[in-house]
Amino acid sequence: MAISTYRLDQLPGLSPTHAQNMAQLGLTSTDQLRRYGTSVERRQNLAQKMQVPLRYVTKWVILADLARVPGVGCQFNGLLLHAGIVSVAQLAECTAQGLYTRLRRLHVTTLQRNDLCPGADQVSLWIQQAKTIARAS
Repeated sequence: MAISTYRLDQLPGLSPTHAQNMAQLGLTSTDQLRRYGTSVERRQNLAQKMQVPLRYVTKWVILADLARVPGVGCQFNGLLLHAGIVSVAQLAECTAQGLYTRLRRLHVTTLQRNDLCPGADQVSLWIQQAKTIARAS
């Protein structure tokens, strides 16, 4: 299974200005950001260079990590983060039914509709893909 990577300008919550600032620092893809942000010191360094709060960089690194799951990508990584999933390893430990239920509640609460929620089969696929990635790491 190929791990997904995206241009940073596709990462939800990252403004074009922040993406441009990262590009000037040599970070242009979600995989590069994920690899760079593996330590607190490096995240602090990036936050300082970009003059943004550390929590922003931490959020972007989490989103970049979740984006490497092929079925999640930059389309659903924000949804997973809002549901409390902060890593591929954590996603791999979820039960499909438990996560699906959590995502449906989140959709109903925030969007007032559940028809946009990923299906149980899709959530199960994410978990299987995350397990494959976690084993390879």
